[in-house]
Amino acid sequence: MKEFEGIAPAIAEALAKRGYETLTPVQQAMLDPAIEGSDVLVSARTGSGKTVAFGLAMAPTLLDEAKQFGGPAAPLALVIAPTRELALQVKRELEWLYAPAGATIASCVGGMDIRSERRALERGAHIVVGTPGRLCDHIRRDSLDISALRAVVLDEADEMLDLGFREDLEFILEAAPAERRTLMFSATVPRAIATLAKNYQRDAVRIGIASEEKQHGDIEYRSLLVVPSDRENAIINVLRFYEARNAIVFCSTRAAVNHLTARFNNRGFSVVALSGELSQNERTHALQAMRDGRARVCIATDVAARGIDLPGLELVIHADLPTNPDTLLHRSGRTGRAGQKGVSALIVPVNARRRAERLLESARITATWAKPPSADEVTRRDEERLLADAAFDEPLRDDERAIVQALIERQGAERLAAAFLRQFRARRSAPEDLSEVSLADDRRKTRQDGPFSLRDDAAPVWPDFPDGRWFALSVGRKQNAEPRWLIPMLCRQGGLSKRQIGAIRLQPQETFVELSADGAESLLEAIGPGRTLEKSIRVTPLTGTPDFSRPSSDKAEFTRKRPPRVEREASEFKPGHKGKKNPGQEIRPERPGETLPGKKKSYPGAQKERGGFKPKSKPNKPQQR
Repeated sequence: MKEFEGIAPAIAEALAKRGYETLTPVQQAMLDPAIEGSDVLVSARTGSGKTVAFGLAMAPTLLDEAKQFGGPAAPLALVIAPTRELALQVKRELEWLYAPAGATIASCVGGMDIRSERRALERGAHIVVGTPGRLCDHIRRDSLDISALRAVVLDEADEMLDLGFREDLEFILEAAPAERRTLMFSATVPRAIATLAKNYQRDAVRIGIASEEKQHGDIEYRSLLVVPSDRENAIINVLRFYEARNAIVFCSTRAAVNHLTARFNNRGFSVVALSGELSQNERTHALQAMRDGRARVCIATDVAARGIDLPGLELVIHADLPTNPDTLLHRSGRTGRAGQKGVSALIVPVNARRRAERLLESARITATWAKPPSADEVTRRDEERLLADAAFDEPLRDDERAIVQALIERQGAERLAAAFLRQFRARRSAPEDLSEVSLADDRRKTRQDGPFSLRDDAAPVWPDFPDGRWFALSVGRKQNAEPRWLIPMLCRQGGLSKRQIGAIRLQPQETFVELSADGAESLLEAIGPGRTLEKSIRVTPLTGTPDFSRPSSDKAEFTRKRPPRVEREASEFKPGHKGKKNPGQEIRPERPGETLPGKKKSYPGAQKERGGFKPKSKPNKPQQR
């Protein structure tokens, strides 16, 4: 084919067998005759076909106009990847690409049996794929001979630097032959990558495959504004609304991964977790469950998800906002691959909106600001899926005709449809009811996260509870009490929702909170007989409505008064100290030139009479020999 002109015949044969008809932009760029034999620095997003791209770029250097590789000996090429999963994935890709050329490919990755790897290297390999740490181990132990290398590839170079592999990379590049080709592939090119390229490449050709914004043209970015307490509920509704074949939820910590995994399992989602505490075998099983359809949602940390490839990943959810633009691009790049469409949804608490805006601006991404799907929207989407179910398009088979007719005669069409609907809904988790938020970006707002909206220039609007009940909290304005932390605390420890909280009246030393009838019952049940919240805040149920006109909490109630001074007789004091004398001892004032029992002279000149000043510590005695 025309697109395969300039490719070694064996490599072109492999592409044809694989069903390739056209090449991606980064793969086409690697066929440019101007870069043949040169070092290159390529910036292209994850999933753009980089593995095949550097496989095409290496072929002329490794084959050197030969059609087939000779017998395996010392490696001719070294491919370095940041994670085990990515290294093994690269190995699989290169195996089919170089199979017609007779290449032998070995892997050296952490978590695998190093003795088996050593035996494979002793048998010889044309290409070695590995992770930085394990490759360094083999080089230091002289089990990996890199003296014959013609090409070194750094795949996902920016991720390797983020993971702290700089020293390992520098060790490998310094140990490799100086006349090698160095091909660096990275989703982004920060200063650290540019410095690494400058130090270890020779007149590298810089290739950028479109801008980041265009690279992510197949990804729909959505920033979903939620109240902080509805973050997990919003994720549930997003998963239910899209019903993606494969989805990944990114968290910032292992604890968050474990928490969401447990909750989503309880809600009926087929979930696997990826975090740093898992063994390689557990990670492999988790990823295989995603690939074969046994699990549909993967919850992972950034580090644990480095380099993984999930085919057909349609949805990426950022449960915790990324820390920087590069992380956002790496996370989102897991979807929207190979021309397929994908969605990247950021769960943005209302108090983190400005941070999310700066993040998107730095990443040069335009996102659609919206609310998470509501319970009604999820239900309507389910109804659309039900009506469009492919099962209705299948013709009635002969072996089904008799039982279908019997069901219709016994149950009727309406009862059958109702039963089908119930079964359809039973297989899916019920959507969550979310608190209402406003998408208006009003910088004057101090709070807008639930049943009330408090602004600097407007009076608070509270829900009205005719059968509500008031509670007194033992903190007030003098303790810096504010609704912005009182409400989440009540929801978290009292088992409340925002809609169960009514008016909040701050007083100098206490705070009055109105709750709905069911909210009051939930709070009393949650806090138990101790009736305390965090920070030792006492909760007191009140009868009726508090009198807000009276001074809140009289000063005497909160101020500890000093006990009255009790005059004691002189006989109660002890001697030897001012004002403290022994019982029964006669006390008289000290006269000049006179010292009372137990006291030193204090008149002028007394120090001299006592022998002058003495050192504070005694001199050391000579040591006895």
